[in-house]
Amino acid sequence: MFFSKTRGLPVITAGEAASLGTVADLTIDAHTASVAYLRLSGTSGHADALAWNAVEAVGPDAVIVHSRIAAEAAPDKAPVHHEALGIRVLTEHGVEHGTVKDIAFAPTSGRILTLYTALGEISGDRLLGLGSYALVVRAPRS
Repeated sequence: MFFSKTRGLPVITAGEAASLGTVADLTIDAHTASVAYLRLSGTSGHADALAWNAVEAVGPDAVIVHSRIAAEAAPDKAPVHHEALGIRVLTEHGVEHGTVKDIAFAPTSGRILTLYTALGEISGDRLLGLGSYALVVRAPRS
């Protein structure tokens, strides 16, 4: 699954088929190299951030969460969100590697698989950090 394909998907509960909103963005936890939160829009009274552990599946047509209770059990304060798509990519040595065009992630675990940049692909396991200025990756081994 790709970040770009996830935006705008409806988020619904598995049991009740209740709508919780739509995916506005995904928040990355660089320490685990995985998606930590779904950022929602159109929540109509629900939380605007949903912890990844509440997600049952991500498909081409919708994001399914375990239940409304699981969605509401998310911590009150989600981590700081930094936009990943379009941000510059640097190695830990400061070498430019273009900008992020898209990110592939595992739809069940949320693990970051591949970063697609203007200068090529980078394995998700090289992700070191993400801030407001850049996404930082481990330099390739020589």
